[in-house]
Amino acid sequence: MINDLLTQAKEASGAIAQLSDHMISKVLLQVAAAIDANTRYILDANKEDLFRMDPDNPKYDRLKLTPERITGITADMRTVAGLKSPLHRTLESRTRPNGMKIDKVSVPFGVVGVIYEARPNVTADVFGLCFKSGNVAVLKGGSDAAASNRAIVDVIGDVLTLNGLPKEVCTLLPADREVTDAMLHANGKIDVIIPRGSASLINYVRQNATVPIIETGAGVCHTYFDSDGNTSMGKEIVYNSKTRRVSVCNALDCLLIARDRLADLPEICKRLPDEKVIIYADDESYAALDGHYPAELLQHASLEDYGREWLDYKMSIRTVADVEEAIAHIARYGSGHSECIVTRSEAVAEQFTSKVDAACVYVNVSTAFTDGAQFGFGAEIGISTQKLHARGPMALPELTTYKYIVTGNGQVRW
Repeated sequence: MINDLLTQAKEASGAIAQLSDHMISKVLLQVAAAIDANTRYILDANKEDLFRMDPDNPKYDRLKLTPERITGITADMRTVAGLKSPLHRTLESRTRPNGMKIDKVSVPFGVVGVIYEARPNVTADVFGLCFKSGNVAVLKGGSDAAASNRAIVDVIGDVLTLNGLPKEVCTLLPADREVTDAMLHANGKIDVIIPRGSASLINYVRQNATVPIIETGAGVCHTYFDSDGNTSMGKEIVYNSKTRRVSVCNALDCLLIARDRLADLPEICKRLPDEKVIIYADDESYAALDGHYPAELLQHASLEDYGREWLDYKMSIRTVADVEEAIAHIARYGSGHSECIVTRSEAVAEQFTSKVDAACVYVNVSTAFTDGAQFGFGAEIGISTQKLHARGPMALPELTTYKYIVTGNGQVRW
């Protein structure tokens, strides 16, 4: 059955290959309107999924849909519909001495497979980005979100049918685990696979896929508060990047603080008890917070508390001597996702941004902005932490490859 679904998805890629950008945008706007019109249907399906999950599970927030979140999903889709097409762009052109013209032109991958966990918003985002870039989307969501994903794909499929397009342009595979292995070895039917989810999922895909993959990595994110940092700014950045949504990959996991600013640590962490954030602090930062932070929320850190993606109302703190020690800590424990420095020193900021090896490096800005929509891309298909093909928020241009078109007037080579 899975083989048949993948074959049909591959065949559907031909149905959108010649669609005009105007038609693609028209369909996307119709899908956005249909999702809005079917909000209650989608929310009822989401309730089925939520009922099966413990509300204390950090994934619960990722799984949960609300009218406001659905409005955000459709707003992003409308933004994507209005963006310039990434297809058929001449990236480079040259004419050789023999008169032969070589054009490097952007084209879709064809079939993009995405494996993800309990995030039903990804279903709509991936379809929108894939369709706008001329790709078929093959989706393998987690069983936790099975009902929500099916409801969204049903709405998308109805719009595709109304426009004379095969539903397989957006193919949702069963949530069974064995389906993942079938995708990973679907050479010739899936052109590229993008895993989104836990480190274990991403590692499994990397180690087992024979289909090419674009890796999205775990988000172990740091904020370094420098000797020359602004305390009130640091307090707001730490609070926002930690508590805005703890279940997302750009959430703060570890605060690094310059030793000569430890006296400011209680003020920097002042708002965190409002959200009952548990802090795992090294000896120096523990001493600075002791008596100023709720005792039940303050713990001594172990080495295992660094390099950890918490995805919860928890974070670690480590004291460092200076920016160089902060950079060394990030190099050892970071995941190459998003890193931030709070400083008023341009020289220190330059040192940090030039030496920290991550997809997104921030100066006096919350890491919460690592997001395709916030970067002006409309939406994202994931945050790539690798260095080949794509890095950082992946949107329309990253869902294309290229081919060379060579034209001449009878040139031959002997």
